Amino acid sequence: EVIDPRAYDVDALDEVRAKEFVLAHHYSGTYPAARFRFGLYQRGQLVGVAVFSHPCSDRVLTNVFPAHAATAAVELGRFVLLDEVPGNGETWFLARCFDALREHVVGVVSFSDPIPRTDAHGRVLFPGHIGGIYQAASGRFIGRGARRLLRLLPDGCVFSDRAASKIRKLDQGWRYSVEQLEAAGARPFLGGADTEAARAWLAVELPRVTRPLSHPGNFKYCWAFERRDRRALPAALPYPKRIDGIIGAARAA
Repeated sequence: EVIDPRAYDVDALDEVRAKEFVLAHHYSGTYPAARFRFGLYQRGQLVGVAVFSHPCSDRVLTNVFPAHAATAAVELGRFVLLDEVPGNGETWFLARCFDALREHVVGVVSFSDPIPRTDAHGRVLFPGHIGGIYQAASGRFIGRGARRLLRLLPDGCVFSDRAASKIRKLDQGWRYSVEQLEAAGARPFLGGADTEAARAWLAVELPRVTRPLSHPGNFKYCWAFERRDRRALPAALPYPKRIDGIIGAARAA
């Protein structure tokens, strides 16, 4: 079964509803720094959300669109549809979002994570994906993101470097990050507003309640809306493929 466009609508979505939907249905359990949000509606019922965000590092965007400021492009930070949405619903929804974005930005960068996630009991939280939706939407594959060491909470979600940095510096939002670790089994943080105490607490509790995962880098895709920007994009590489359960990107993976 394929999507019947007559039964679906795409519209801008407010921050509250977008965040609620993403936190309820996206495997990461997190929400990015959103700039644009769109909802997919089936006869008035919200069945999908796309969040276009600004990444932690401007270079994620400026390396792809070097002629523009970082704010001239966006990252597809979260993209999630309910299972009931028929086949090719993802690409149809994504195309409608791109149509709406053209008047605001020059292009989009997105990542697909090919590495499965499990919780502390070995249950699969996320099987990994190579970006088949992005390939169907004619995204340009430009290689991998940076290698990283991830810290996984017992439920398999990533405790981000940004969250750890908030604790070290006691930046805005640090209490929520502390609560995440405490919920995972960390000893209560009793250091108040003392940054030295926060660093010492994190140095002990982070490795105690999280698991390390050496990640080789997510697959990276991009779209430029104008011809002049497409000419300046990084060279296209062969699409990654899944063969016998092993994920590779021709010789370039």
